[in-house]
Amino acid sequence: MSSQRGDQVIDTYCTTIHTLGKQNRKERKRLRYMQKDGRFPVLFQKVPGDWSPYFMDIFTTLVEIRWRIMFLFFSLSYILSWLLFGLSYWLIAYVNGDSDSSEKPCVKGVHGFTGAFLFSMETQATIGFGSRFMTERCIVAIIVVTIQDVFSCLLDTIVIGIIVAKMASARKRAQTVGFSSCAVVNLRNGVLCLSWRLGDFRGNHILEGIARAQLVRYVKQPLGSIDISYQDLVIEDRVLVLGTPTTIIHKLEPGSPLYSLSPDDLLEEDFELVVSFTYTGDSTGMLHQTRTSYMPADICWGQCFKDMLKVGKKHYKVDYALFNETTWVSVPMLSAEEHDRRRNPTEEIHFTDEAQSKYQRGVICPHQRCTALPEKHRPGVPSSPQDGVLLSTFSA
Repeated sequence: MSSQRGDQVIDTYCTTIHTLGKQNRKERKRLRYMQKDGRFPVLFQKVPGDWSPYFMDIFTTLVEIRWRIMFLFFSLSYILSWLLFGLSYWLIAYVNGDSDSSEKPCVKGVHGFTGAFLFSMETQATIGFGSRFMTERCIVAIIVVTIQDVFSCLLDTIVIGIIVAKMASARKRAQTVGFSSCAVVNLRNGVLCLSWRLGDFRGNHILEGIARAQLVRYVKQPLGSIDISYQDLVIEDRVLVLGTPTTIIHKLEPGSPLYSLSPDDLLEEDFELVVSFTYTGDSTGMLHQTRTSYMPADICWGQCFKDMLKVGKKHYKVDYALFNETTWVSVPMLSAEEHDRRRNPTEEIHFTDEAQSKYQRGVICPHQRCTALPEKHRPGVPSSPQDGVLLSTFSA
């Protein structure tokens, strides 16, 4: 085991820790495509229609606004409605000439705007103190009271519905399902794999969920514009029942965009791994999504997650203190492509003259695996040891 300090390399058995140094400062300056909490730092400017999309879908707009703005809307909606209907009652009383000495008032006990405002609030809140009330002599005032009662029921329904929708928001449930703070690269059954951990922090379980991962790359064009490309990663066991924390695995095999990346190449790459988990909660039956992203600096080569699941006599015990904890493992500091090349031998085939003639005519197969092809394409099995000799050499 050897170590070096500074912006160099620390070798631990077969693993290497790369300190970013200047690259780390550059990494901090570059804006992430997705924040760690799943939010997108996107600002829309000069959107067609300006504010009209928000007013056309006002319910969704109110559900998505912050709580403090919601409470402001909640308070203003009632106060403004009280003022509007109070002004109506005051105008009715003023036109009818209601006063203390009036024998036929429209609204008993309303002699000014303050009294009209109190009557409006008592009517909409169904308080009814008794000192102010509507008489049957004024049909206009009766119509206004009826309109206010209907409007009050409608306003209560909208406000309560918005508050309930915000409290049951999928974003809040998504905060109780989380990904590990880093991803790791290690060997699984002799294959280099990229993996990250997913867990549900609540006691209730998730009925069903689908995991997904995309590699987002930034491509700078000659004129200075930036194109964003997306590549889906193949994940083992995409459909999950998240009863206990699980590790999501992507094999670094041919076809993977990370297949040819070595640990050194990884630090120089400019990409972002965006992962998500879409699932249905068993308590509400609502659809939720948790997402996060990993930069190249968030991928730890040569590490694996610590085991956090233990089997007890009656329960499975999960220690979430180890959710983000990793430990060093022996991993070759090579790309998956180079690792596979060194694992698998390259085959060299030497023929006798007779066997060479048969092979060119498609009669024999040097690998002895092609037997179901048409005759013109079917290299058969060597008929005798003299037909061909198979030699295997291993690349260094």
